[in-house]
Amino acid sequence: MSARAGPRERILDTAYALFARRGVGDVGVDEVIAGSGVAKATLYRHFPSKTELVLAFLAEREQRWTREFIAVESARRGATPQQQLLALFDVFDEWFHRTDFEGCSFINVLLEMHGHGPEHPLGRASAQYLDNIRALVRQRAERAGLTCPAEFAHSWHILMKGSIVAAAEGDRHAARRAKPMAHCLIQQHSTT
Repeated sequence: MSARAGPRERILDTAYALFARRGVGDVGVDEVIAGSGVAKATLYRHFPSKTELVLAFLAEREQRWTREFIAVESARRGATPQQQLLALFDVFDEWFHRTDFEGCSFINVLLEMHGHGPEHPLGRASAQYLDNIRALVRQRAERAGLTCPAEFAHSWHILMKGSIVAAAEGDRHAARRAKPMAHCLIQQHSTT
């Protein structure tokens, strides 16, 4: 965390590290306040509730994890849309083997909010961010000329989420196991 970061950035960086690693239910606002070195009033001035703080964390997670890590890295590794799709599992494989692998915050928050009903703002936000990942897959499927890109994206996303859950269970090779299934799914949806 940069010493030059303003209070909002320090709060969000602290919350990001804690929520990504331990989940939102296990981390209290007092811990975020202590870790970010701000007064309680400062936290509540920037984030009027814990829900607002978690929503900001989820938005930051989409930026850092989905856009800057998953999307960029898989695009960089593949010359074609099909290769970029398969490269998602290569990126996952490296992520699963990192010592700081923390699982998917969108899945984690969605599951934590399950008992609160489908209309809870954190559940809705998590579902939307997962849908944004599926949209990325659908766009690549469209560029690859695959048939039924929306259906393809739903099936592909099941493989992605399943490999994340398997890795969280301890199967650090889950992405390697999912990649051949992903290749078969591309073949199923290929027009050639």
